Amino acid sequence: MTHDGGLRLHLQRVLRAPRSVVFRALTEPQELAKWWGPDGFTIPSVESDLRPGGRYRIAMQPPEGDLFYLVGEFVEADPPERLSYTFRWEDPDPEDRETVVTLSLRDIGGAQAELVISQGDFATEARQALHEEGWTQSLNKLEELVSSA
Repeated sequence: MTHDGGLRLHLQRVLRAPRSVVFRALTEPQELAKWWGPDGFTIPSVESDLRPGGRYRIAMQPPEGDLFYLVGEFVEADPPERLSYTFRWEDPDPEDRETVVTLSLRDIGGAQAELVISQGDFATEARQALHEEGWTQSLNKLEELVSSA
């Protein structure tokens, strides 16, 4: 996949758990619901057909406001190393566009895994910053979840 200098997000995080545990937290609906979303959000439901071409739908409830949905299609699922999917809001903001998220995992020894997240291309810097903040808060919760497993 080529990218012509568009706005992309790139995050790396070392997690204190083997990549198989992290991959499970990234893909199993009941685990994903425990950490997904910015601080204060809850995840009432996760529907997922984890296979290339399969779809997912995540219900997100902000602390204040109406429930909304994140939807997409899995592009690649290679447990426990790699996951790629499209990402779009069911009712998008005018500044939103569908992006592609790629999650790569590698064991780095000592029951730790490195998670690399790439997402893009974003329509605006503001949307990129919003996603960076959401991912950062979500990853903090994921780190807590997998390190206590």
